[in-house]
Amino acid sequence: MLSLNNISLTHFKNYRAARFDFTNRIVGICGPNGIGKTNLLDAIYYCCFTKSYFTRSDSQNVLQGAAGFRIEGHFSLQHEPLKVVCILRENGRKEFLVQDEPYEKLALHIGRLPCVIIAPDDVQIITGGSEERRRLLDALLSQVDPVYLQHLMDYNKVLQQRNSFLKAATGDQGLLDVYDQQLVRYGVYVFEKRKAFLQSFLPLVVQFYQQIAGSVEPVELAYESQLHKTVFAELLARYRSHDLLRQRTGGGIHKDDIQALLKGQPFKAMSSQGQRKSLLFAMKLAEFETLKQAKGFAPLLLLDDVFEKLDEGRMHNLLGYVCGGNDGQVVITDTHDERLKHHLGSNFQLIELPPKGVTP
Repeated sequence: MLSLNNISLTHFKNYRAARFDFTNRIVGICGPNGIGKTNLLDAIYYCCFTKSYFTRSDSQNVLQGAAGFRIEGHFSLQHEPLKVVCILRENGRKEFLVQDEPYEKLALHIGRLPCVIIAPDDVQIITGGSEERRRLLDALLSQVDPVYLQHLMDYNKVLQQRNSFLKAATGDQGLLDVYDQQLVRYGVYVFEKRKAFLQSFLPLVVQFYQQIAGSVEPVELAYESQLHKTVFAELLARYRSHDLLRQRTGGGIHKDDIQALLKGQPFKAMSSQGQRKSLLFAMKLAEFETLKQAKGFAPLLLLDDVFEKLDEGRMHNLLGYVCGGNDGQVVITDTHDERLKHHLGSNFQLIELPPKGVTP
């Protein structure tokens, strides 16, 4: 079992110094917009992933006027205490420690504290480009399979090097052969893992979608990849002249996607806001269930403003699973305490913001 007992924030985003204790399995965080509800969830996410969910640069998460930040979380993992500390120094160096022992590589922490987060902008996973859906897929598989994470990181590093070479348009093109061999080595592993995993994951998403929607809506999901029809090495060779002209790599697993159809038509074009939200939550709950099965215990579930854009019936079905049919810890934010009380009942902890030490 995994649970967060307390978390302390120092100079993190709009928190000068604050501590929050979590005493229940279900926790509601209530307060007006802009007061720090999402920032608190992001601090929890930091403890699980060593980075922010919302920003790519650590420096963007420092309180204005401060030189760095510190996050300290105390968890219970399989009934054992676990202390996690993330520090951003004034020189920009990030340190991450578990039980006061630093990691040599931050990637070694991924999957130790499994976590799923749902935020309002996540609707881009449904309406946005393919990179949004790959990011969700990669975040899930990286928590389950550290070898996958390493191959993915190696692939992205070689891809960046190859693209830099293409942009320079100088030097021995024989170097492209080296980059292509490396891309194939790492990319084929990632492709095979994605293909095998999605065979069971995508039907689970459809199952959750129908559960949330409360009806059998004709939704179809499929894994799209150029590698389904072409051997990767041949694909790179075919694209080489095109890549030299466009100065970027046009073929590979970095083009993979998850196709969604509604009544046989593209989901993005046919769906309502409620349907898009339902599919987003279905993907996230399938991620949650997959992690639960892989780890043997439920991951943390962080829900940020989930009451927006879902009708009463869909919200009831969603919360029925995350709060009633799940034994993991759930943290939910909302602007209205009465709405939290209405949906969550009486058996939950309510944290009202702002606490002392918060800069609105």
